[in-house]
Amino acid sequence: MSSVYECPCCGYRYHQDLGDEHEGLAPGTSFSELPEDWVCPDCSVRYKEDFQPTN
Repeated sequence: MSSVYECPCCGYRYHQDLGDEHEGLAPGTSFSELPEDWVCPDCSVRYKEDFQPTN
């Protein structure tokens, strides 16, 4: 299972191992643990289900 998920619109990458301090997500927060209403923090136009796993 990938630990990096990418927004298909702007290319923002969520790294599970790093989390996202700016968004209040601690390192180790898995993508599946993000709230269902979570949106891309860079472009706000893509929902969680739109993100694609990547390497």
